[in-house]
Amino acid sequence: MLGKSCPVPAYLICCKPELDLAKQLFIYPISLDDCCKDGKEKGLEFQDCTRLPLISESTTCRIAQEQCCAAVLEDNSCTNGINMAKDQGTCDTLLSGSTCETKTAKVCCECCLLGRAAEERGLSCEFSLSVSYQCGLVSRACCVDKTPENSTQVGPGNCAQRCEGVACVCFRGYKLKPDGKNCDDINECLLGSHHCQPGERCINTLGSFRCQRVVSCGTGYELTDSNSCKDIDECETGTHNCPQDFACQNIPGSFRCRPKVQCRAGFIQDALGSCIDINECLSASGPCPPGQVCFNTVGSYTCQRNSLSCGRGYHLNEEGTRCVDIDECALPDNACAGHGCVNVLGSYRCECKSGFTFNSISRVCEDINECRHYPGRLCAHKCENVLGSYKCSCTTGFKLASDGRNCDDLNECESNPCSQECANVYGSYQCYCRRGYQLSDVDGITCEDIDECALPTGGHICSYRCHNTPGSFHCTCPAKGYTLALNGRSCQDVDECVTGTHTCSETESCFNVQGGLRCLSFECPPNYRRSGETRARVDRSDTIRCIKSCQPNDISCVLDPVHSISHTVISLPTFREFTKPEEIVFLRSVPPSHHPHMDSPEIIYDILEGNVQNSFDIIKRSEHGMVVGVVRQVKPLVGPVSSVLKLAMNYVTNGVVSHRNIINVHIYVSEFWF
Repeated sequence: MLGKSCPVPAYLICCKPELDLAKQLFIYPISLDDCCKDGKEKGLEFQDCTRLPLISESTTCRIAQEQCCAAVLEDNSCTNGINMAKDQGTCDTLLSGSTCETKTAKVCCECCLLGRAAEERGLSCEFSLSVSYQCGLVSRACCVDKTPENSTQVGPGNCAQRCEGVACVCFRGYKLKPDGKNCDDINECLLGSHHCQPGERCINTLGSFRCQRVVSCGTGYELTDSNSCKDIDECETGTHNCPQDFACQNIPGSFRCRPKVQCRAGFIQDALGSCIDINECLSASGPCPPGQVCFNTVGSYTCQRNSLSCGRGYHLNEEGTRCVDIDECALPDNACAGHGCVNVLGSYRCECKSGFTFNSISRVCEDINECRHYPGRLCAHKCENVLGSYKCSCTTGFKLASDGRNCDDLNECESNPCSQECANVYGSYQCYCRRGYQLSDVDGITCEDIDECALPTGGHICSYRCHNTPGSFHCTCPAKGYTLALNGRSCQDVDECVTGTHTCSETESCFNVQGGLRCLSFECPPNYRRSGETRARVDRSDTIRCIKSCQPNDISCVLDPVHSISHTVISLPTFREFTKPEEIVFLRSVPPSHHPHMDSPEIIYDILEGNVQNSFDIIKRSEHGMVVGVVRQVKPLVGPVSSVLKLAMNYVTNGVVSHRNIINVHIYVSEFWF
């Protein structure tokens, strides 16, 4: 089984088998080359690059379509501008255009005129003006070549983008490949040469990049082409919900509905637009002068002079000429509510029964709360007030004594409340369970079997599957590829390569993986030979390395920057938890031999293929003066999964890849959780 030690070259890798993985990933079925090819075809048809029909749901594929389409349109527009400068010697017909294609053609046309003017005046084509990178390329090309043809010859073949003198050069955002003709896109997002602001993320495009806002604008706003938030005018777009009688008023991020009809004086408008009468008599100051009474009317009010009124406890006589005492005790409403009533001038008083007291403010007999007046002196446990008296009660676990005030302990065990064992305690009882059982958290009296498989023991009892039994448990392992360890809990992988139970042929090597094996045969491609001897030991995985070995006079082989191709195998289990990135592969670099006067190469690590849904990444780290590329697992995987992670170690000198090593990591993820 791979993981404890990996016999690999010093520059290559070390492996770490036990990783936390959780979710299976999706592999896009369409390559980026197909996406770019489709974009170029649409660009040749002069379609709108921002509204292309997508051939894949992948965001990366959409970007490749759009940018390759835009590149074709830009190249065509630039070529048209150069041809106009060469044929007509003027760019006047392009001055009024406002489209992107017209602007690009105008720039290339005018820059070509600059180059031709320099050539006509006998100036050097390498003149230094503060112009854009593309403008400089076009002006130098037109300075050297005044012919209307759109082709440039360099050496044995054509340049992919632009010709400068006798050498090929690339547009801004590209770098020249080692073949001296073709150009590779520069990933500004990866190199950190972009200018995206905080809150934006960088998205690489062919020849450039773009910044995309991370946080959305929120309700009532929309994201503009300039990556800023603009208020949505719901009133103008008709997306408001104001009723017919209301007018819409736009406000930042929302809108308001205002009634169209305004109420006249004496009325106020409610939320539904209806006019409601205002009761002016309820105002704090009062609309009527002193000595007059206010009467509300619809939309207004009236004032009337006061008539003779009597104070509390008096009323007018039948003639209405004077105030006389009211005998409240004789009224049918029974002022004292069954208690004794004594009338007095202008009022009355109540003679209350035992257990009640007279309230001189509210003038009623109120019950006396004996429990509040004599706390702890009437009842041993709980005192409950009742109308005109009180009664005692006991807390749970006690019963009222014969005197009606004290409480005696209640033996609850006599009623067998527990499902197994019961012990009476003062004021309560305690239930007990036999070994292997526990009290229910729901009622505290029922004994339930303890499920040892579900106990939080700081880890699972069984490494694979736990089976609960009454009072105990037992562990099992997957039926194939594993066996139960002597501790009765852990599952051990069966190494079929060691036991000889594999079916690999003599030309294949047996590689043990979690829960099974793989019979693999690695052959070196043409122009490569195997380095050293590969021992097919069955107790571990070996790494196979193919070194470039070119035939005599094979120039294309010699110019190929790929120096070696390696294969290695790593087996990973599926873990229950994935809390942080795990380091699985280490790429240690040994710089290739180079000219002593040349700069030391920069080492760039890259994942070429097999990084499904970006589950892996590569970081650089310095260890003992050596640059090490660390491949990390950043997202979980759920088995079974098999994938080939294609890695590259690029040695870059002066912006050109001079040396490259390819490492193919064959990853196998078990389907079981451990």
